[in-house]
Parts: sequence; C-alpha cells; structure tokens
Amino acid sequence: MIVIGLTGGIAAGKSTVAQALGERGAHVIDADRLGHRAYEPGREAHRQVAEAFGAEVVAPDGTIDRKALGAKVFDRPAELERLTAIVWPEIRRLAEAEIAAARAEVVVLEAAVLLEAGWEDLVDEIWVVVVEPEVAVARAVDRGGLDASAARARIDAQLSNQERKARANRVIDNGGDESALLRQVDEAWRAVTDPGAA
Repeated sequence: MIVIGLTGGIAAGKSTVAQALGERGAHVIDADRLGHRAYEPGREAHRQVAEAFGAEVVAPDGTIDRKALGAKVFDRPAELERLTAIVWPEIRRLAEAEIAAARAEVVVLEAAVLLEAGWEDLVDEIWVVVVEPEVAVARAVDRGGLDASAARARIDAQLSNQERKARANRVIDNGGDESALLRQVDEAWRAVTDPGAA
C-alpha cells in the first residue's frame, strides 16, 4: 500500500484530483469529512471545543454550531490556534484509523492543512495541486460563497504555492483545463501503480 497526501490551496482543484484518483481505484480519505466527524457529540474534540469556546457554540441539538464557532475564531489567530490544537489531533486519529483499515493499493489523504498540521509522517508521498492565486480567486468567486476580497484574504493566509512545492514529491499544475489536469493525474497514477512502465 502507498499513502499519498494530497494538498493545495483554496480552489486549486484538490477535490477534482481526489475524485479522479478515486475513479482510478484509490481509497480517498477526505480530511474535511473527518473534521465534521471530529465535532460529533460524544467525541473528545466536541467536549473540548464546548469547554474552550462556551455553551453558545453548541446548537440546541447538541452538535457544534460551526457558524458560531467560526465567528469566535475568525480574524483571531490565537483563538484559531486554540481550536486547531483541539481538532487537528482528533482528525489525525480518525485518518490513522481509516488508513489502517483501508484495503486498497493506493490510499489518498486529501487534506488542505496536511503540511500546516504536520501530518507528513502519515503519508509516503506528498502531491500538491497548484494554481496561480488570481485563477484561484476567480474560481472561488465563480463557485459562489466568497467575494474576491474574501477569497484573496483566505489565499494570503495560507501557505504559498512555493512553500507547498518545496515540500512536494509531485506537483500537479491546474492552470489549464480539466483534460490537462486529468493527463497529469493519469501520469502520476501510472508512476505509483506501475513504476516499471515509466
């Protein structure tokens, strides 16, 4: 089994690459989905978040109100750090369990915060999807939910493409169209599943 850590910035195309790898037979683990599970009632992270951020972040049904929690950490680096110190270890535990249970030849851990969280030791290779910041802003706006200034602020707060590339085993450039992206995915897939064919 080979475990690939797939990461990249906002609107870079990580999800498209992850989906393509899944279609080729990889077992894909979505760290965002694990993040939602980390907040479930009964989990240690749920208890710690409620304790650290107050009863107002707990919705009437007992779940964490992510909007209320987001408001408490937005533009407050110290509070965001406090939150990630609670949630990231829980996501890591969930990811480790899913990797251990996977029965596929290739496992992909798709995680925007792979490098920031220090999860490199969970994977054998790091694949980074990159796109120029202006393209990422335009795509984030097209997808809806963010205006250009909010998208730019999020991109500026993340690791740069250069920082990610410096730590990558493979860089997938999503500056072109989807067929160009999928050609790179096919090439990368062949490199890990049939290295002798290269």
